[in-house]
Amino acid sequence: MEGILDLLNSPMGQTIVNGIAGSTGQDSNKTGSVLTMALPVLMKAMQRNAATPEGAEGLMGALNKHDGGILDNLGDLFGGGVNADVVNDGDKILGHVLGAKKQGVQQVIGQKAGMDAGAVGDILKVAAPILMGVLGKQTRQSNVNGAGDLGGLLGGLLGGNSASQDQSFLEKILDADGDGSVIDDVAGMVLNSGSKKSGGLLGGLLGGLFGKK
Repeated sequence: MEGILDLLNSPMGQTIVNGIAGSTGQDSNKTGSVLTMALPVLMKAMQRNAATPEGAEGLMGALNKHDGGILDNLGDLFGGGVNADVVNDGDKILGHVLGAKKQGVQQVIGQKAGMDAGAVGDILKVAAPILMGVLGKQTRQSNVNGAGDLGGLLGGLLGGNSASQDQSFLEKILDADGDGSVIDDVAGMVLNSGSKKSGGLLGGLLGGLFGKK
């Protein structure tokens, strides 16, 4: 199973990055940086939520509504500007997945990407329905029916064999409370994990990304 960051590096992923950048008026490179950080964080948050029966049921219900069709019409999605319904759907997804941590997560990612937290939010509102489409499509292809299967699917897309530093990064950024105190710790953790050959795909990509000036 390909990971979510493999998708971002694919031709379709580049179409998504450039489309989101164009629709939000942001730089493509910074948009790619935001998505490289944010998509694993969103998936880790979903994995957390799916650890309870209620959370798993809620996520399965949401994925049933996102069948992956959005991926088949990216040209239409980005062609004339992203439809307000898609943006509103994305805002609801972010609120459900991140809850009260949404602002803190956007702030930390914005600090590292060199972007205002509000701009990060605009990017994620468009990206969230696309991510749900990816997960919904994968759910159907893998015949996911229950909480255990759902957790395994999310773990596989995150990179089930990634090093503990990568998971610690995701947990730490999800615990961001918006006061900025977490940023230096997160940066140090990711840079350290990215410098090790055994750091895993996520650690390497994030470490390399955060290492850029």
